[in-house]
Amino acid sequence: MRTVEEHRAAVAALLSPLPEEEVPLGAAHGRVLARDVTAAVALPGFDNSAMDGYAARWADVRAAPVPLPVVEDIPAGRTDVVPLAPGTVHRIMTGAPLPPGADVVVPVELTDGGTDVVEIREAPPPGSHLRMAGEDIARGAVALQAGSPLGAAQLGLAAAVGVGAVPVRRRPRVLVLSTGSELVAPGQPLLPGQIYESNSRLLVAAVEDAGGEARRLHFVPDDVDQFLATVRAELASADLLVTSGGVSAGAYEVVKDAFRGLGTVEFVKVSMQPGGPQGAGTVDGVPVVTLPGNPVSAFVSFEVFVRPALRRALGHLSPDRLRVPARLTGPLRSPAGRRQFLRGRYDGGTVSQVGGPGSHLVAHLARANCLVVVPEDVTDLPAGADVDVLLIEGALQ
Repeated sequence: MRTVEEHRAAVAALLSPLPEEEVPLGAAHGRVLARDVTAAVALPGFDNSAMDGYAARWADVRAAPVPLPVVEDIPAGRTDVVPLAPGTVHRIMTGAPLPPGADVVVPVELTDGGTDVVEIREAPPPGSHLRMAGEDIARGAVALQAGSPLGAAQLGLAAAVGVGAVPVRRRPRVLVLSTGSELVAPGQPLLPGQIYESNSRLLVAAVEDAGGEARRLHFVPDDVDQFLATVRAELASADLLVTSGGVSAGAYEVVKDAFRGLGTVEFVKVSMQPGGPQGAGTVDGVPVVTLPGNPVSAFVSFEVFVRPALRRALGHLSPDRLRVPARLTGPLRSPAGRRQFLRGRYDGGTVSQVGGPGSHLVAHLARANCLVVVPEDVTDLPAGADVDVLLIEGALQ
């Protein structure tokens, strides 16, 4: 039986770093930087005011209260700023360039707000309310590191330092295929023994959440020839094929029967629950990961094996889910020799189990916001015991 770590390594080895491409900032949200991005300009680009008020020489205002003539107005965007003469002030707005000679900005709240002559009623310490050129980032410095996901703050920084396009890893193109003669498209009438197909919807969303581009192939019945024909017609356009179902030990396991004949996909048992039966390899040179068919097994298997491999290929510095400690609100049991991934609700340092361990309980999965990880050598844990949990984004609140 393969360990979780061994199978993670096998799946990760299938996917190489994805090619680099350059995209404009408007198309870069959610992408991952392929190379460091340096600042084309310093931030701030010039000394400027952090407040609406009056640019002054501290030597002229230290004896406040004191009246001083206002000889210039400096709105944000003014470019012809003149030096500040001793014994005068310039009225200045937030973000406007600081006049040479000024070493303090007196906020308007500490004055009478005058426009010809202003009374400085209180003087802040020298150097107050100034933003100095380059204090945030220097020109030429690394603004964003390779491997950084590009969210709102990162895109804002890129724009602020004058970057119009960024180098990113291409999104992985993932084919998703569910198998089973019992499957029916949602919305169609069910006959006895049939179920609605849900795994492909689950896995497409999981691929997109991981940063990939997913495409559903129409689910196929348990027919080896039809399965292989469907797969091979689409593989050339993919970086990865993910299947669900057809990998257990019973009869009519179409994925196992089809790929075993090719000799390039290895089917194994992994010491975990749910998700014991797994497969990984290549078909026609394209990486393939085969997941079990029960919805919870498919989801957990994707989280443990496929998601980190996709994110690593995208160049993420931290490809794994955030793992945090928590205290159990109730006792739990786990089978010996298998790492258990239980659905849970994490709340402020505590975690409670959601539903039972059954791999078919998808309604309980939808209410979970984490997976509780129970090591292979642990069979019983009391309430109050410490456990590790994997936080899952996008769970129902």
